[in-house]
Amino acid sequence: MDALVDLDRRIAGCRACPRLVAWREEVARTRRAAFADQTYWGRPVPGFGPPDARLLIVGLAPAAHGGNRTGRMFTGDRSGDVLYQALYDVGLASQPTSVAADDGLELYGVRVTAPVHCAPPANKPTPGERETCRPWLVQELRLLRPTLRAVVVLGAFGWQAALPALAEAGWRVPRPRPAFAHGARVTLDGLEGHDGLALFGCFHVSQRNTFTGRLTPAMLREVLGAAAEAAGLK
Repeated sequence: MDALVDLDRRIAGCRACPRLVAWREEVARTRRAAFADQTYWGRPVPGFGPPDARLLIVGLAPAAHGGNRTGRMFTGDRSGDVLYQALYDVGLASQPTSVAADDGLELYGVRVTAPVHCAPPANKPTPGERETCRPWLVQELRLLRPTLRAVVVLGAFGWQAALPALAEAGWRVPRPRPAFAHGARVTLDGLEGHDGLALFGCFHVSQRNTFTGRLTPAMLREVLGAAAEAAGLK
C-alpha cells in the first residue's frame, strides 16, 4: 500500500511533458464558467482504487474539467457518470456517481487508471506523450501484479499503450499483438512464476460513443461483468 501511495504522489508531481503541463495549468486557471468558484486540481491525476485490486480499468487520459478539476480519475464528467454507474450496477462500486474526490465513493477490488495522467488538448495525447508516461503505468502494474487477474482497456489508444506496458510489467503478450476490438478477450501468461491475466477490450466511455449508442450501458456492463468474473470478484 505504501508503495502505491508513493507512486501516486510522484505521478501527481510529474512535469515531463511541456505541452500537457501548459494545457492542464491553463485550464485550471481559466476554468469553465460552471466551475468558476472551484479550485482545480490542475496536476497529473493518479490511479484510483485499492492497492490489492484484482481488476484494473485503463482509460485514456483525464478530462480537462473532470479529472483535471477534481483530482480523481473519471470524476466530475459524463464519461465518469457512465463508467461508475456501470461499476455500481455490477456490484463493484459503493455508489453510482463520482462527483468529487471526497464524495465517499469506494471501489470493490477495482482500480481505475490511464496511460496518460495529464489532461490533453482536445482529449488527444500524442504518441510521444503516451510513451513518456508509460513508465508510470508499468510501475503501477508491477505493484498490482500480486493480486491483479484482469484488465479492461477502454479504447484503442489505451490498448496500444497497455500491451507494451503489460509486457514490461511481467506478462507475455502474444505475437503478433492482438488487435483492439470491443468485446475482445485475450489471455496473457504470467512470467517468472506469476499468475496470468485476462485482458478485455471495450469501447471508451466517451460522450461520442455513449451519445451515439456505439457503447450502451448494457454493452459496458457485459464487459465489466465478464472481467469481474475472470478476476474472481463475482
